[in-house]
Amino acid sequence: MSSGRKSEGAGCITWWGFSPALDLLSLGPVGSEDEIKVLLVGSGDPRHILKTIAGLQDKRLHVYVTETCMELVARQMLLLYIALIPQEIMGTTEKTEVFLEVFGNCEIRSQTEEIVRQAASQLHLFVTETIETSTHDCFNTTQLKFKERDELAKIFKSWTSSSSSQHPAPVSMSKAWDYRVRQHLGSRYDSREGCFDWDLHMKLHKKGCGVINKRQYERWRGQGLAFEMREGIYQIPNPTLLSSRVFSRAGDSVAYRGYWGDIVSSPYLSFGIETDDMSMMKTQNGKHIKTAQDISFANVQGLFQTLSRRRRNLSTSKPEKETEKSSMQIDLKSLMIKDLMHLNGVSLTFLPLESVHKLPDKQKYSHFFNFIYFSVSCLHQLGPMLGQIAAPDAVLVMELAKYILDLNKEQEAGFAKKAASLALQAGFEARHDGSSNDVHAIFVEQKK
Repeated sequence: MSSGRKSEGAGCITWWGFSPALDLLSLGPVGSEDEIKVLLVGSGDPRHILKTIAGLQDKRLHVYVTETCMELVARQMLLLYIALIPQEIMGTTEKTEVFLEVFGNCEIRSQTEEIVRQAASQLHLFVTETIETSTHDCFNTTQLKFKERDELAKIFKSWTSSSSSQHPAPVSMSKAWDYRVRQHLGSRYDSREGCFDWDLHMKLHKKGCGVINKRQYERWRGQGLAFEMREGIYQIPNPTLLSSRVFSRAGDSVAYRGYWGDIVSSPYLSFGIETDDMSMMKTQNGKHIKTAQDISFANVQGLFQTLSRRRRNLSTSKPEKETEKSSMQIDLKSLMIKDLMHLNGVSLTFLPLESVHKLPDKQKYSHFFNFIYFSVSCLHQLGPMLGQIAAPDAVLVMELAKYILDLNKEQEAGFAKKAASLALQAGFEARHDGSSNDVHAIFVEQKK
């Protein structure tokens, strides 16, 4: 391992995406349909879901999500649970802090751990009790296989166990993180600060991410802490960032539990490098005044405020005083899935793992999806049969490899070329209206 393993930087599981959040509906015509259907393949986190909901106008939206492992499904559900906690139970500022802490920190505060445990407990009950009909439009797991739901329940159950001196965490997150850094840098580990600085200034900053702060980036690269917005002790392992990876040892397959995600590109990419508020991108003496953490906070808080405005009141038939009284009686510890915010015109369904190649065989999904998104890690799932599940005038969005820092320019270009070739085989052609860039490639169905 003396030379290091450059391919290990991005990890084998996408806890967060390698591109900023997209409002997918802004990328193409939504047509005359009342309900827009979106398919997300391997997005890794709910950034596109939240951003697309925020831009939704008078249409109904149904998002279908398929991932590569159940740990990613569980984590997406947890992050959505936090996002949908009613404002009277958790204020927008606190909710934003908790969301980002769970999203990008390998270690969290005790207060955040308690929220994760409570949410995981409710999600466990929800998954085990929901068989045919979901009680919440944004947590539809009825399409998952029984073994997948069992695995999902097992994951949520593991998150409910508390870490303490009497019951220590099964995995030391600090050791797991350090192992990955050592594995990636190899003989360069002793000069790791210089490696971190090089990746930041010569790669991320040159790719347009100058807002990522040196101190914050090096703190994340060294310890896995991306968001520290409150004074507190960050020492409890974040269970949502743990997973198992199978290695071959002396001819046997052995599963090791640890942190196997990105240790190079950073969770700042999802919410922290783009903003509609240009005042947050101001510079002084050549340096950004605001940081990627500041922008992440502002963006996520804005998305949560939009969710609150879309909230649907399920108690409209009750007298106003009774409704106020019942909402005040609910606190975070007694919050159930049905008590989370229900959003007007928004539905979310989780599909079985890697189900893309099976969807064309089901009549229900024939010419069904208006927008289809593939992440950089799921390009291999894009097949020639994709056109069969695409609605007329469908838009195909493909995340490119710009922010996979271990790749060189030739490899980035090769990835983009491969993506275009696979899209062409599926019956899509590049759209030449300026919507494509070096982060996402946009395709439309070929005209017959």
